[in-house]
Amino acid sequence: MRRTVHPSGLRVLTEHMPGARSATVGLWVGVGSRDEQADRDDAPGSLGSTHFLEHLLFKGTPRRDAMRIATSFDRIGAENNALTAKEYTCYYAKVRDADLESAVEVLADMVTNSVIDPGEFETERGVILEELAMAADDLADVANERFFEAVLGEHPLGRPIGGSPDTIRGARRDDVMAHYRGRYDPSTLVVTAAGAVDHDRLVEQVLRALEEADEDRWSPVRDRAPVRRPVPTAAPSPGASPSSGAPRGAQTRLFRRESEQINLMIGTGGLPLGHPDRFAFGIMNAVLGGGMSSRLFQEIREKRGLAYTAYSFGASYSDGGVFGIYAGTGPDTAAEVVELAQAELRGIAEGGITEEEHERALGQIAGSSALALEDSDTRMGRLARAELGTGELLTLDASLERFAAVSAEDIRRVAALLADRPRTVVAVGDVERTGLRE
Repeated sequence: MRRTVHPSGLRVLTEHMPGARSATVGLWVGVGSRDEQADRDDAPGSLGSTHFLEHLLFKGTPRRDAMRIATSFDRIGAENNALTAKEYTCYYAKVRDADLESAVEVLADMVTNSVIDPGEFETERGVILEELAMAADDLADVANERFFEAVLGEHPLGRPIGGSPDTIRGARRDDVMAHYRGRYDPSTLVVTAAGAVDHDRLVEQVLRALEEADEDRWSPVRDRAPVRRPVPTAAPSPGASPSSGAPRGAQTRLFRRESEQINLMIGTGGLPLGHPDRFAFGIMNAVLGGGMSSRLFQEIREKRGLAYTAYSFGASYSDGGVFGIYAGTGPDTAAEVVELAQAELRGIAEGGITEEEHERALGQIAGSSALALEDSDTRMGRLARAELGTGELLTLDASLERFAAVSAEDIRRVAALLADRPRTVVAVGDVERTGLRE
């Protein structure tokens, strides 16, 4: 693994994978949905701009129209796409080693030179609204969005990544353009590649592409500091709302939808990026809901037959996080599943885990991590998320050493921290039959 920081603030990170004949390259901008601003008296808003840009940057530059961008990737058999997250946006492609330079050239042109054509803007407004409508038909997705809103409250992290139908309908091209020009520059750009990649050559390719950019803000000769979000040294107070620091009480949110099943989310505030207990949380989460042998899966599905799927998860951000449990169950058993899920978390908080569970979780983490790192996409993303997040990138062996150093008491303590925070329950479906009350 190698890392270069250019005086412009641009960062390039690579990981060479011996024997690979392909590479995945991504251009990451440290700007996500949380960075959008609502309308104010003294300034226009940018809600929905991040997702709009994910679409619009494929729609044309002074050198390439949308069709030429598409054919440039198709001609080399690339797997290309983009993603928007709460704290970053990525434009990426996976290609043969011989085609890496072509992919870098097209991606850099897209990211630095988008014209945000007015006609394409209106076309993509319709496309995004259809995308949101598709997501609204997925009730598990609806439950997830409503859960984050409930846990994170008024904080920008609580907003849906893709925006809402209202923000997309209300988005203005001038505001999206201002968001693009104000947020996209070398100091926020991280280029990562993994696979059959030569680091020095990639740095040269990226710098050459920036030199060809039309905008002065992309000139790679300026001295600027790289931009990384500040990461707090301590976790938020248990149960606190990130927007105010004030405690949030237990809450239940019910959303009526026509469905045969109730999509349940149960959880609370989680751990931020870089939290010292993140490795203990990883083991606790594996035992609680990380696989078919986990406590949630065994108790809710295997023993009682109340759900097809039951698992737990964590999502971490620079200044906050979310911990959740998901299960899909019938309306008549929803309340029971909520209590069972809470009881399993409380069981670890009070009694810890067994030695056999501990060993099994370590094996699961080691195996799944090793398998994931066989893929250049995963390695490329891992480089970027570390650089944009904490700035700490651990090798697989170093990471496993951190997990191995976690004690049984550490695991119990993390479970207790989460179990003691006010509980949020979100249910989507035929909620009148659940017995749950707001």
